[in-house]
Amino acid sequence: MEIKGRVIQALPEVSGISKAGNAWKKKEYVIENNEGQFPRKIAFTCFGDNADKINLQVGQDVTIYFDIESREFNGRWYTDIRCWRADIEQPAAAAPVQAPGATAAPGAVPPPPPMPQGGDDEFPF
Repeated sequence: MEIKGRVIQALPEVSGISKAGNAWKKKEYVIENNEGQFPRKIAFTCFGDNADKINLQVGQDVTIYFDIESREFNGRWYTDIRCWRADIEQPAAAAPVQAPGATAAPGAVPPPPPMPQGGDDEFPF
């Protein structure tokens, strides 16, 4: 699954040791998605190796790819959104400014010629 949004919060990295003695770490982020009538805030986790690979900053526009996992503990269900890839959207480049006298791009409409100065108009109105 995937969703686009802007990173609005980057939470501190959390790490620890599992019961089996293995080290683990995770990073959590919150993005805001503005598709639809109301903005949605979505918290997701980058776990294990992905915590090192994915490094997002607040304010970046991103597309995240994720899996949703649920697990039961003591009769309650908990759901995680685990991100496995994030693509940072590059800002659109500004339109190039054309120097005076430069040739126009193919297919561009040339500007109209300057109007003659003086009172010798060919039109009576």
